Amino acid sequence: MEAGISAEENPIQLRFTLASFAALTFIGYFTIGLALAVLPVFIHQQLGFNAMIAGAVISIQYVTTFLMRGYAGNLVDKKGPKPAVMLGMAGFTVSGLVLIAAIMVKHIPTLSLSLLVITRLVTGFGEGLIGASPINWAILTVGDKHTSRAISFNGIASYGALAIGASLGVAISNSLGMTNIGIFIFVTGLGGYFYSKSKKPLQGNTDAPREAFLQVLKKVSVYGICLALGGVGFGTISTFITLYYAYLNWTNAVLCLSVFSTLFILARVVFGSTIDKYGGMRIALACLSLETVGLLLIWLASTPFAALAGAGITGLGFSLVFPALGVEAVKRVPPANKGAALGGYGLFIDISLGITGPMIGAVASHWGMQYIFPFSMGVVFTGLLLAIFVYNQRHRSIV
Repeated sequence: MEAGISAEENPIQLRFTLASFAALTFIGYFTIGLALAVLPVFIHQQLGFNAMIAGAVISIQYVTTFLMRGYAGNLVDKKGPKPAVMLGMAGFTVSGLVLIAAIMVKHIPTLSLSLLVITRLVTGFGEGLIGASPINWAILTVGDKHTSRAISFNGIASYGALAIGASLGVAISNSLGMTNIGIFIFVTGLGGYFYSKSKKPLQGNTDAPREAFLQVLKKVSVYGICLALGGVGFGTISTFITLYYAYLNWTNAVLCLSVFSTLFILARVVFGSTIDKYGGMRIALACLSLETVGLLLIWLASTPFAALAGAGITGLGFSLVFPALGVEAVKRVPPANKGAALGGYGLFIDISLGITGPMIGAVASHWGMQYIFPFSMGVVFTGLLLAIFVYNQRHRSIV
């Protein structure tokens, strides 16, 4: 492994290098975001299926994402990140083609829905391969000491891409039609494939024995569970905010995603260094607390402006949950298993987002749309309680 770039000696080069790998994450999640805000409405209003089915179709992508995370981690540890990233980009490219086909047969709702399921599964395949691979590629380039920065840059890219992609997807759907979303996904995925192909391949050179993936997963699981519970707030906003706004007869639901992501990115840029300064667990506790408050505000909001404020606070809170807990998780495994550790840790956000769609959809279908945010707030608060327990246990073991 290379010695890495010193942030003190050349901070501009460090940021540029991290950004060049985060761009791969941005491309992948931008393709996901393009369809994120419009597919639930398309399934519910044009194909005629209920909110629970709409949420399940959106979330089914995390089945293949879950299955591919372990494979991607082992591939990165054995052959380097480049093959995983290229394969993921190819998956996004194919998903665009299948989405075009699904939209073209919308007059046959069952067939269209079946193709949408295939689209989401192929999208999940791409996400599973690209999720942690650019982080590992960046760490191999700049060195282990910049792990938290690499994770933070990657998070900025992923959630920024989801917000930009979702906003653009709504604009494309309204002005050019749904078919063009599929075209945009295809072109973006293809561009990402050739961009990743042009980058230098790297591979860790440690000769230390590797642990089995299940052993690695066991070591990072408690941090992953905290992440999964915290991810429900983001999953609820990203998947159901358009339907929630429609239920309240409000407009411009996509602004919630934009405000969420803007505060998310700003927090990562401004407060990213606090993880190294105060420790991952302390930052995770503060962030999960803020996220709980943000979801409470959305629940109690009587105006769109109040809901935007809640979305912003939720984004601010969720901003550092992934890198803060991720840094703690990676510390628990040997260097030879870093790829598997990040892949296994990432599984939990996939599980979270995969379960959130049908779970929140079921809440909306059985109890009403007005209950989705108090429910998600309760889940995030449970994550906060678990994080407090983990922090206390670690503090006692140190003392």
